[in-house]
Amino acid sequence: MKPYELLLNRTASAIPPSGIRRFFDIAAEMEDVISLSVGEPDFQTPWHVRDVAIDSLQKGRTGYSPNRGFTALCREIGGYYRRRFGLDYDDRTEILVTVGGSEAIDLAVRALVNPGDEVLVTQPCFVCYDPVARMAGAKVVPIVTRRENAFRLTPDELRAAITERTKLLVLPYPNNPTGAVMRRQHLEAIAEVLRGTDILVLSDEIYGELTYNGVPHVSIASIDGMRERTVVVSGFSKAYAMTGWRLGYALGPAPILSVMTKIHQYAIMCAPTTSQYAAVEALRSGDEDIARMREEYDLRRRLIVSGFNEMGLECFEPEGAFYIFPSVQSTGMTSGQFCEELLHQKHVAVVPGNAFGACGEGFVRVSYAYSTAHINEALRRIRLFLKEK
Repeated sequence: MKPYELLLNRTASAIPPSGIRRFFDIAAEMEDVISLSVGEPDFQTPWHVRDVAIDSLQKGRTGYSPNRGFTALCREIGGYYRRRFGLDYDDRTEILVTVGGSEAIDLAVRALVNPGDEVLVTQPCFVCYDPVARMAGAKVVPIVTRRENAFRLTPDELRAAITERTKLLVLPYPNNPTGAVMRRQHLEAIAEVLRGTDILVLSDEIYGELTYNGVPHVSIASIDGMRERTVVVSGFSKAYAMTGWRLGYALGPAPILSVMTKIHQYAIMCAPTTSQYAAVEALRSGDEDIARMREEYDLRRRLIVSGFNEMGLECFEPEGAFYIFPSVQSTGMTSGQFCEELLHQKHVAVVPGNAFGACGEGFVRVSYAYSTAHINEALRRIRLFLKEK
């Protein structure tokens, strides 16, 4: 038999492992580590949501669901997006329940992209978009967003990246890792560039409930002319502290969702049944849970931004998600060096910015999805680390 490297899929084999998980895995093998590396809420799933899941198990509701998800859940997702973001989707043809938001992203890319198409990906960004697009045969075209623009995509940057082969724009806001957001006026400017083209949009809105300063999230699908070209992806992991339940969804035009559902049928079949029962309860009765967690995240956000700026690690104020993206250029170290030395010398884990694209070099991603006590101890250790340099 030939060596495995000659038998495996070349594209998949060439994709590097996640830079986020690398530091998480190293930290997991060490004692007394304070981790600010993973974007997982430290809140537990609310009890009323867990109770519904437990009840469904006790009643033996453990069979398959319809491929697209339970009708009741699709209806609740539609009502939620209508109520919170002013968008109206047909729960029978324009909504699909998936195994986390990650599956929804993969399905959307595979349904929309043909080999040779170009996919525009704003960077820095979450680690999955580039490899998913490449595995679909696309050419990934990074669009570098900049600190001086608050890491927002500008119309000029978008316009300069478009070619005759451009098929899809990935728009991940509120953004991981920067915490940047796109307000309505910014989205309208992007929409103006896209009008008159055949370019589609994948809008990853998993952090849509986590925006601060009293300004709610706006979906680009709500901008005139954008709904018909946009697939919206979201889920329950961040807003409802339901990471391990692995439940997400996609909303979009019926012809696109139909193809996504076919791929889902063959690859996955259906999302976890117990999680779907829990999600119905989260959507029906979880608004207060979201508000409570958002208020706590906002407190932590202000605490950690202030702490990093006081240390001299300049950090712009993020307006969404639960990450900060401070610059470490003043230390004279690369992002990787900073993270390696901080982890081994002070047992604090953060993620190098270049894990989110080459343009992230010189920055680190720090999650504040942790308790204030956890954050304060991490800040104390980082101050000591900097003083000893």
